Amino acid sequence: MEEMRRTVNCGDLRKADLGKKVILNGWVNRKRDHGGISFINLRDRYGITQTVVDPEVFPQGTIPAELVQVTAELRNEFCLAVEGKVRPRPDTMVNPEMPTGEIEVAVEKILILNRSKELPFQIEDETSAREELRLKYRYLDLRSAAMQKRIKLRNDVVFAIREYMTDKGFYEIETPTFIRSTPEGARDYLVPSRLYPGKFYALPQSPQIYKQILMVSGFDKYFQIARCYRDEDARGDRQPEFTQLDIEMSFVSREDVLSLIEGLFGHVFRKTVNCELPPKFKRLSYEEAMETYGTDKPDLRFDMQLKDFSPWVAAGEFQAFKDALATPGGGVKVLVVPGKIGDKTIEYSRKQIEELEAQAKIYKARGMAWMKVGQTGVPEGGVSKFFSSQAAVIISGLGAKPGDLILIVADSKRRIANTALGAVRSKLGRDLGLCDPAKFEFVWILDLPLFEFNEEKNQWEAAHHMFSYPQEQYHATLETDPGAVKGDLYDLVFNGFELASGSIRIHDPELQKRIFNIVGYDPAEAEAKFGFLTEAFKYGAPPHGGIAPGIDRLVMIMAGQTSIKEVIAFPKNSFAEGLMDDCPNTVGPEQLKELHLIIDEPSGNNQVK
Repeated sequence: MEEMRRTVNCGDLRKADLGKKVILNGWVNRKRDHGGISFINLRDRYGITQTVVDPEVFPQGTIPAELVQVTAELRNEFCLAVEGKVRPRPDTMVNPEMPTGEIEVAVEKILILNRSKELPFQIEDETSAREELRLKYRYLDLRSAAMQKRIKLRNDVVFAIREYMTDKGFYEIETPTFIRSTPEGARDYLVPSRLYPGKFYALPQSPQIYKQILMVSGFDKYFQIARCYRDEDARGDRQPEFTQLDIEMSFVSREDVLSLIEGLFGHVFRKTVNCELPPKFKRLSYEEAMETYGTDKPDLRFDMQLKDFSPWVAAGEFQAFKDALATPGGGVKVLVVPGKIGDKTIEYSRKQIEELEAQAKIYKARGMAWMKVGQTGVPEGGVSKFFSSQAAVIISGLGAKPGDLILIVADSKRRIANTALGAVRSKLGRDLGLCDPAKFEFVWILDLPLFEFNEEKNQWEAAHHMFSYPQEQYHATLETDPGAVKGDLYDLVFNGFELASGSIRIHDPELQKRIFNIVGYDPAEAEAKFGFLTEAFKYGAPPHGGIAPGIDRLVMIMAGQTSIKEVIAFPKNSFAEGLMDDCPNTVGPEQLKELHLIIDEPSGNNQVK
């Protein structure tokens, strides 16, 4: 390999290099034969260089037989070493779309470093190959320019994070990967112990407890690019294993954490995508987000806010709306959908309205009423006849225009009306092309509920996690009115995705015991599961707080993608399987015996005893 080791990369050469003798190493991106001349585009992760096997390069204008033979054999994805001299392309062949488009390399020698089988799919900038093929042959998929660009972006983002956090005085500290199993919301991945039969390690869902103990240890500024594991159903923005930026700080308030993250992301976006973010992100309380957008993860790249329709219900004649408001806690919410976006006029068919209603029903709405604003400004169709006496007042109050579609959801539970109509808003944002992937919108969601009631289990649960600090004004009523308690919690939403969750933490062991009790842990159980944390709190634990942005989701959105698989080198599929390496897989009886395990498979399958 020494004689044909590359002297330059495939993206390096420019007009200033004319006349240089170079060696390139890379893969055949494309080969074209034209009348005795062969053009071979050679690719590596730095770019593409056109190389030319041209008779004019050689004495008597004849290509050596050995080179002819090698050139004839070449196919896409052969791995090559190419030696030759840099020369200008003819004016008619200059490619301004390629950084190397003004030059080519006149080939003098080709060495095949490795051959390639017939490809299962073509390697293109953006492939149309099925996802299962891309994941099975991930090493080929990763050669594409699009994947290489996204993986580079991820590298650059992580580097910028480390740069900023270190500059701010944070230590990067690793926490254990094998920990004790503790309830944190999702199922743990368990690792059986060979040395301790019947006992298990768990893979961390997050480093939550360890980073709090680091604060007790006096490391007041901690961060980690942390691998986390949750045994839950996969989806576009979720994987069994994921990466988060884990942060914890001592002697801080909520404002300190929020300001740190705003500064961090400002630095990351400036360094990696040359984008200037606002110095302060927008803020909404949890209640504002639910009332205005129907979700605690609102996409603010487009407007379309939910409004209250109740002022017009009493004088109307639609009984379902009146029944909803007659129930304490009921609500009637409305969404005005524009009939014109830019220069484009949109007609909403009955079928489209039914599809939107189906979306609302997924979120427990019993139905969705509608009416359109006619060209004369008068509501028509749907439930418009029940509000004819108030038509002008309703249109004015909603700010609706001719051609707009008015959608209304009513329910005896206001939360359902909000959530269902919020889901319709999200679908419309996607369907109408309002979610511009090149636009970045952050918003903080503040003052979230500390507890939520699980009706199936008939008990209160932590809405975030059990270590979040309840706001001071609720300390006296924690046990008597858990549903009203707001936590010192904060979520960061980015283009409609929850990017980060955080909170100021509990550092008082007595307050922590009260929270354990509310969510159903008796003192003995709490001590068994979390005693090492509460014991640490008894030794001068400082006030502290933190946050954990998801790196996979962050890079996904920055790259304009909708699945984190597009920014992870070796992701699992939607069934948590690794198609390339065929995992999870079975293991032999000897390994199971060492771990003191017996596999009890469903009836009809082979059993390992």
